Amino acid sequence: MGEVFDFWFEYKTVVPRGFVRLLGKLATLSDKGSVLHYFTGNHDMWTFDYLEEELNATIYREPIEKTYNGKTFYIGHGDGLGPGDHGYKFIKKVFASKVCQWLFARLHPNFGIGIANYFSKKSRIATGNDDEKFLGEEKEWLVIHSKELLAKKHYDFLVFGHRHLPLEIPINGTSKYINLGDWIRYNTYGEFDGNTFKLLTFK
Repeated sequence: MGEVFDFWFEYKTVVPRGFVRLLGKLATLSDKGSVLHYFTGNHDMWTFDYLEEELNATIYREPIEKTYNGKTFYIGHGDGLGPGDHGYKFIKKVFASKVCQWLFARLHPNFGIGIANYFSKKSRIATGNDDEKFLGEEKEWLVIHSKELLAKKHYDFLVFGHRHLPLEIPINGTSKYINLGDWIRYNTYGEFDGNTFKLLTFK
């Protein structure tokens, strides 16, 4: 659901250091027949074709709609959705620019990735523990976005990442908003058993 990597940029001949074991495990799963679906997030939006070619993964850059066993899903990373966060939405458009991507690729990886890691760390210091706090339904942008979607069309489950906080919130009595949390602090993940989608904790 995105942000598997703190920062990811695909140079033509360089893979960011620190992910060899993860990429190797994903390659093993793919080789054994597992189908990999990867949603880009705000930390790995510069994913191009490496994961597709090396891991046979399907890449999604926008939310998708799926139906499994008669249950309808709306699935996306979640960045830039809902009201507010206008500064990030503007920056996202800049980062999506082919010109900006080409210019960044001209930087030596030591310098380019170093810059990215510096600002990522600075951002975490600035936000502190804000990601750990539930703001209430009326202030959670993805909850608001889910309600706006449900006003137009029914979904059984609306599943997102991005928020880094495990959340399960019933909406309208028939739908459920779910945020998967993360696999570093909470070790949470989602599972669909054919009837319901729920959050579980890996131990």
